[in-house]
Amino acid sequence: MSTAAASGPPVLRMRAISKRFVGVHALTEVSFEARAGEIHAIVGENGAGKSTLMKILSGVHQPDGGEIEIDGRPVHFSGPNASQELGVAMVYQDFDLVPELSVAENIFLGCQPVSRLGFVRRAELRKQAQALLDELAADLDPSLTVKNLSAGQRQLVQIAQACARQPRIVVFDEPTSALTGHEADNLFKIIRRLKGRGVAVVYISHRLAEVMAIADRVTALRDGCLVATRDIAEVSQDDMVHLIVGRTITELFPKSEVVFGEPVLNVQGLSRPPVFDDISFSVRAGEIVGMAGLVGAGRTEIARAIFGLDKRAGGVVTVNGAAVPSGHVDAAIRAGLGFVPEERKTDGLVLDETVSQNLVLSSLKALAKLGIINRGRERSFAQGLVERLDVRPPQLNRQVMTLSGGNQQKVVLGKCLASSPKVLILDEPTAGIDVASKAEIHRLIGALAETGVAVLLISSELTEVIAASDRILVVAGGRIVDEVARADATEQRIIRGATGAGELAKA
Repeated sequence: MSTAAASGPPVLRMRAISKRFVGVHALTEVSFEARAGEIHAIVGENGAGKSTLMKILSGVHQPDGGEIEIDGRPVHFSGPNASQELGVAMVYQDFDLVPELSVAENIFLGCQPVSRLGFVRRAELRKQAQALLDELAADLDPSLTVKNLSAGQRQLVQIAQACARQPRIVVFDEPTSALTGHEADNLFKIIRRLKGRGVAVVYISHRLAEVMAIADRVTALRDGCLVATRDIAEVSQDDMVHLIVGRTITELFPKSEVVFGEPVLNVQGLSRPPVFDDISFSVRAGEIVGMAGLVGAGRTEIARAIFGLDKRAGGVVTVNGAAVPSGHVDAAIRAGLGFVPEERKTDGLVLDETVSQNLVLSSLKALAKLGIINRGRERSFAQGLVERLDVRPPQLNRQVMTLSGGNQQKVVLGKCLASSPKVLILDEPTAGIDVASKAEIHRLIGALAETGVAVLLISSELTEVIAASDRILVVAGGRIVDEVARADATEQRIIRGATGAGELAKA
């Protein structure tokens, strides 16, 4: 655990910050401050408002209300450059680097030392980069090309890039999501050095054990609102879970009681190191099995390997006892697997094609004779799916890109149902759609389960996965770390498993 909260003056004050997007109150009068020489963590569920608050601080978004002060002076960020000039630096989980350039060139990108004639002074550039890396105790050669670096080394480059402008405030957004344990330890050492230099560090993470280990204070957000700010010495991991969750589980969507049949999907020893390893579970006919975990836990990769989009290194997948070969989507569909991908616009739909054309994509062979599509059968087939799924507007020739997010998702689901799957894998099926559409999607999922379809549901929304699932698998670090029956499912238990809090408690 970190030392007592820093007593330095506030470097950053954000007062009553509000932000609204179309139909969504992302932030409602949120106040936050960070002190000199302090590591201040921000925690909350997906959609709590953490990233929106930091995007306002970095100048990406403009607030609809509230004010920001740096070192006691009111400031306005017209854009990211203005934020940087006033001493704010961002270190994102997705590396914003130029792979073909060297470490030194990336560190000083846009502010390289140049000669009178405008040429980059290479020797001086490397010297300055080396001095900065030494200051951070980062063991890295400034002449190396970034594309050849590990994730941890790229993170060091990004931190050095942020520090090149001598920032007053450095924001780390999920910085350990792609790092090994050793790389994360090195990162924490650097963050503590920044703290020792009087920098105000803002640390965003879902990993509560990390927050307990490194933070001086913690602020919890929920549904776009400030819940509380606490000294880390005054809270336990259980307290933090309560701040994050703050509500009992309610049945937001209808859930029918279904008598389960025999196992339909069996997964044994599925592995693709280092992403996931030794994944074993089954899903019975009529059962909805949820899969919960943090971003980067390996859930999507597991689903893709089961469906055959990615080859697996080991393990066996069977549907009704018949083995499904690795890396063959056609074979998976023939075996009875259906897959609704996380990114519907890029992986699930052909946006410039019609509703009808998208719905029949997985059934073209059944609708063709001698290689020629029977357009009458196609329209009749698609019309049946539109009516079954209540796609609105019910226009077969409408471009799918013009539909709402909820209706686009219905088309993706309809495309899967067209092949009459025995197993349906749903990866974030209600991401980015409104509450009414979510309820419709869940009614459809429930109706499918009632007909005997085995469902694997992946979701980052804990309320959703608990409300919809008969049983929940918790994934962390590419492994199943807990299996929770519906009767025992709470957000606290799932968060503890997903963040490693349960493991720490046992130690």
